Amino acid sequence: MTNPLTRHPAITANVFRSLEQLAPGRVICGIGVGDRPLHPLGLPFAKLQTLADSIEAIRRLWRGERVTGQAGRWRFEEAHLHLPVPELPVYISASGPKTLELTGEIADGAVVLGGLFPEALEFARSHLEAGRARSTRERFETVYFLYGAIAETEEEALESGRSIAAWFPKTAPVYAQMAGMSDELIDAVVAAYGGGEFQEAKEAARLIPDELVRRLAFVGTGESTGRKLDWLRDEGVGSVSIFPLGSERRETIARFAELAFARP
Repeated sequence: MTNPLTRHPAITANVFRSLEQLAPGRVICGIGVGDRPLHPLGLPFAKLQTLADSIEAIRRLWRGERVTGQAGRWRFEEAHLHLPVPELPVYISASGPKTLELTGEIADGAVVLGGLFPEALEFARSHLEAGRARSTRERFETVYFLYGAIAETEEEALESGRSIAAWFPKTAPVYAQMAGMSDELIDAVVAAYGGGEFQEAKEAARLIPDELVRRLAFVGTGESTGRKLDWLRDEGVGSVSIFPLGSERRETIARFAELAFARP
């Protein structure tokens, strides 16, 4: 997953072209407006128009076209790839309503980081569908990004996954509000967050009650996270991606694999 600000889109096109040559048919170009790593570089999130223009330029380069124009601050002058590839699928990382709708319209898939409760799922789905209604892309896949931890005890998992719950008030407050977080708590978490990566937001994370962590993060024991996976499947979610948190990340990956592959 990359962004259109820290790397010229032509370089991104070339990188994914090279990956496709190494692993034909197994490569997806992931891109989004950016996240906390942009902050230390003095960069804001990318504008949606910059994201859309960058994706269009990348696809044209893959098709073997010569590109002249601009995407955000990046310029193209007869840019082209010497060895184009078949157009690769592009998945956009999306949380907010406008990004979700753009994703549904121009992308081949969405990587959604939202809350893991019914209202959040419906919110993301409805905005993706609004974009899909305007799309000419034939296929589309929605992948839910599961930040969290699977541990021996609920308390251990909550502690490991609490930091991502602090990300929502800072970056995607609509999910925090839907989860039941008060405006006062949102303001307090944002004030304590202080920028940087969500892993560094320990002070802000301590403010969030356990039940809100459960609604915003993928945390729990094997039994409780297994029920969450079953719920996502029953809601029609076809793909998930796990991002382990805490000190026992390999254990979370192993437990997730056991849960995922044990299910029909």
